[in-house]
Amino acid sequence: MAQNPAPSGQARSLAVFIDFENLALGFTGRKGVAFDIHRVLDRLLEKGKVLVKTAYADWGSFREYTHQLHESGVELIEIPKRSMTGKNSADIRLCVDAMDLSYSKEHIDTFVVVSGDSDFAPLVAKLKENGKYVIGLGMKGSTSKLLAENCDEFLYYEDLGAAEGPETAPAEKKKIPKEKREVFFLLFDAIRALQRENYGVIYSSLVKDTMKRKRPSFNEASHGYRSFSDLLEDAEKAGYIALKTDERSGTYVVTRLDYGGGRSRRS
Repeated sequence: MAQNPAPSGQARSLAVFIDFENLALGFTGRKGVAFDIHRVLDRLLEKGKVLVKTAYADWGSFREYTHQLHESGVELIEIPKRSMTGKNSADIRLCVDAMDLSYSKEHIDTFVVVSGDSDFAPLVAKLKENGKYVIGLGMKGSTSKLLAENCDEFLYYEDLGAAEGPETAPAEKKKIPKEKREVFFLLFDAIRALQRENYGVIYSSLVKDTMKRKRPSFNEASHGYRSFSDLLEDAEKAGYIALKTDERSGTYVVTRLDYGGGRSRRS
């Protein structure tokens, strides 16, 4: 399934619905696989603004995950155990809430269903019928092919990758001066995000918007730059990116990222 930017290159408005019990089936008991909501949200923020974040489960069974979900602003909906209701109440509540939001909030154009359960295929179909773009996200070993193939786009949790930053970078990548590592890593991450989303032209404004979605407190002035253009020029001078000036707008366009995993060129 192709990954396409929102119409006219605008950032999407996302609502995220997490069937946490189903997700837990995929990572519980697997060595080296631990759920991290930050990995999920960081990837989704590359696509646009995450306006709604809701997770459904019997949270008494998943207390170890509630803290990180709370910290990330995820609303936790308590669902009784299935043995008490005789049916999967979490699935039903998620579907009702998603459809209600689909009808009541026209500005939300993208729905993210975090689950691998094939029972959500009808929900996906209905959301698409209502003109919504639907992204699925689940674990490789517990995701239904029916669900994955019905979404406009499907992401596997294992492929999201851990966010790389100044503290986790390999030693050979720490040649960047210490005082510039934080802002440069955020810059590189934003450019890679736009490349993953298949933006044909990566304008400087898109890069800055992506950086601010990933880190709302970002301001180039706090890192010693008078303007965002100065930051880009500094990164180009260091050899990490290449820039050109757009003839029509006069703004910078990023044409190459040369950091982390080799060169990545854009025309």
